[in-house]
Amino acid sequence: MTRSTSDDPVLPRYLREDPSMRTPLAYPGYRSTALRAPLRTPVDLPHRLTEVTGPVLGADRVTPADADLTQRLGGEAVGQRILVHGRVLDSDGRPVPGALIEVWQANAAGRYRHVVDTWPAPLDPHFDGMGRVVTDDLGRYEFLTIRPGAYPWGNHANAWRPAHIHFSLFGRAFVQRLVTQMYFPDDPLFGQDPIFGAIPPAARHRVISRFSLERTQADWALAFEWDIVLRGAEQTPFETTADSEVRGTAGRNRAGGAA
Repeated sequence: MTRSTSDDPVLPRYLREDPSMRTPLAYPGYRSTALRAPLRTPVDLPHRLTEVTGPVLGADRVTPADADLTQRLGGEAVGQRILVHGRVLDSDGRPVPGALIEVWQANAAGRYRHVVDTWPAPLDPHFDGMGRVVTDDLGRYEFLTIRPGAYPWGNHANAWRPAHIHFSLFGRAFVQRLVTQMYFPDDPLFGQDPIFGAIPPAARHRVISRFSLERTQADWALAFEWDIVLRGAEQTPFETTADSEVRGTAGRNRAGGAA
């Protein structure tokens, strides 16, 4: 059973995550947080009806084609095909059905299709790097994409971001919006990446996917499994907003001004 910070016995009860597992709002190694972190101390607001009722998504708004990032713009993307799959869970381990998941990522060469991303890596004319899917009745999701490449960024000398995919999703309530990044196992760039390093060591495994040979499709695509926990003691580490006094969940990719 979940627990709540609210004194109202009628409202749903949610378990807060362990504060020691929270990613800090400002992290000296990640230079952009000097501008993104709130200037005043964040506060947790009590959960009321607005916070515990969620958005309603029409079934016709998200199609199966939205979950295949490899077939876009009249052709097939270049790179290693991967099937990314997992579950979305609430704080008590129950699956969250009907959650909208949106993803965005760099292409196989490590470049985003965005006017701000101008480093000299090739653009793929058949890869826009964006997709979305809605979880099924058991909280499961999956999408087919291309394994993203690493890319340089200006945070420090010879800085490279590990390969990653950005996730944004809504759960059962508006306060359950989560923006985070999924990484791949055994990436050699983990040790010098301040965004990954800002996550408390005990929680870093929560953002690393697991290679799944059992779900790998023979002669077609490798598979990686990653579960997302929206809140509670095992909550997936998430990004935070720069201009909010409450703990936020929004973030941007490198092409949008941050990594």
